[in-house]
Amino acid sequence: MDYLEIEPNGALNGTITVSGAKNAALPLMCAGLLTDDTLTLEGWPNLADTHSMNALLQSLNMSTAIDGDTLTLRANGAINPIAAYDLVRKMRASILVLGPLLARLGTAKVSLPGGCAIGSRPVDLHIMVMEKLGAHVRLEDGYVLADAKKGLSGNRITFPSISVGATENALMAASMAKGETTLLNPAREPEIIDLAECLIAMGAKIEGHGSGCISIQGVDTLHGARHKVIPDRIEAGSFAIAAAITQGALTLKNAHADHLDALLKALTQAGAKIKTDTTSINISMQNRPKAVNITTEPYPGFPTDLQAQFMTLMCIATGTSQISETIFENRFMHVPELMRMGADIRVSGGVAEVQGVEALTGAPVMATDLRASISLVLAGLVAAGRTTVGRVYHLDRGYDRLEEKLNACGARISRIKE
Repeated sequence: MDYLEIEPNGALNGTITVSGAKNAALPLMCAGLLTDDTLTLEGWPNLADTHSMNALLQSLNMSTAIDGDTLTLRANGAINPIAAYDLVRKMRASILVLGPLLARLGTAKVSLPGGCAIGSRPVDLHIMVMEKLGAHVRLEDGYVLADAKKGLSGNRITFPSISVGATENALMAASMAKGETTLLNPAREPEIIDLAECLIAMGAKIEGHGSGCISIQGVDTLHGARHKVIPDRIEAGSFAIAAAITQGALTLKNAHADHLDALLKALTQAGAKIKTDTTSINISMQNRPKAVNITTEPYPGFPTDLQAQFMTLMCIATGTSQISETIFENRFMHVPELMRMGADIRVSGGVAEVQGVEALTGAPVMATDLRASISLVLAGLVAAGRTTVGRVYHLDRGYDRLEEKLNACGARISRIKE
């Protein structure tokens, strides 16, 4: 397995272009199952996860072609309704083929998915959505088996808790269900809005996306479209924290500041200077950061996917901060690794108390999940001495050309192949 060697090299300065959003691209790719025409995605991020989804779609008899950051997808004859374990086990988002397969074929057999071990992420809400739309669903031998022989029918669906993936599956399935579907308490993330906009470009009738009530009027068929994937707000947020932790100045191009309000507010409280326009964010930090308390919440609250990175910033802040994690119960796995580097952190339940230290120290550390991996890279940028980060296959799942982008701004990161 590859690992990274990181040597501290002072402040990061320069410009980084943010890639397309992984969490938007994955459901958008699944939307290609809803039409016999070609779906073209521009700004497609070149990541381990998007390649895993590409392989899964090909196994379902989709024809795909990659040209730089453009992906084209088209059904290649009859669609295969079986998403096999060997492909699905690699990635949680594989469950997103369930809704499109059921909508198009009236049947689906999808393996229970894998992904990062950051806590319980059951598929019960996905199953609830399909049952509400008229499907018969059962679990058998590690697979979700769903049938809707007479097609799906619109319904009123209230989510008992906010789920991004279940909302995405509901949007895709309801787009081709008979009649009207109303989604109450859906997720409101930018990735939800992006998926809805793509579906609308394909001929779907959707209103209210981004609000607490989404209305979908089902149509018989969808057609092809060309759609640009939104910028990755988690990548942009990670780079913004990199500028702050190294006391540097970065301009992030292809970044939507309005997708990062909670993070930018916290960084401003920590002492960063931030300027934004419609397509870029400029962030600089001249002093040691101040301690700031955060609590992760569904969008538009502070993203759980930026919690580990912000905790790393707080490790070298002046004062004591509290990091409260309310989304995933096992998302403090990076804490022991940061403590190996000299961080002073105490965890009690879903709250981590971080006492800032003047400096971290380089050490061999191990990535435990995608966002934990980038938090350790951030720590390595400012730690005295060499840091090695193992299991960087986690990192490759969600960050496109990370070393190249950071090294161009003054970082000193090397990928070592074992």
